[in-house]
Amino acid sequence: MKRKIIIEIISSLLILLFLYASTSKWLAFKLFIGEMNNQPLPNWMTPYLVIGIPAIEILIAFALIFEKSRMPALYASMALMLVFTIYSVAILLHAFKYIPCSCGGVIRKLTWPQHLVFNLFFVGISLTGIILKKREPENAVEI
Repeated sequence: MKRKIIIEIISSLLILLFLYASTSKWLAFKLFIGEMNNQPLPNWMTPYLVIGIPAIEILIAFALIFEKSRMPALYASMALMLVFTIYSVAILLHAFKYIPCSCGGVIRKLTWPQHLVFNLFFVGISLTGIILKKREPENAVEI
């Protein structure tokens, strides 16, 4: 029972994160497009990223709601957060000539070391959710 509650809390935190992140990007869409154009990536990628990133965040959040799709969603959460974490590490290692940020809302206010800790936290809880979910009994009764 404790395991189920922890998985629910982890899923809820990830849902809140991804819904908040995608919503803040869409609410300030012009700003988000400009920031994506400032990324050290080819500008031809911008149209795909400005639609793709928030859409992926919404899809993951939606998949985390349902028991049948939760495990793939936990893997997707961990993968997406790992990508963001690797990007944060690259910035902290001065891999780019400038330091852009296309984060939305209050996440924008974080320093890059804080971004790294924030991202690592969510990678960690995603991994914890995966481990706990794998340890659930196969024939656990849903309540």
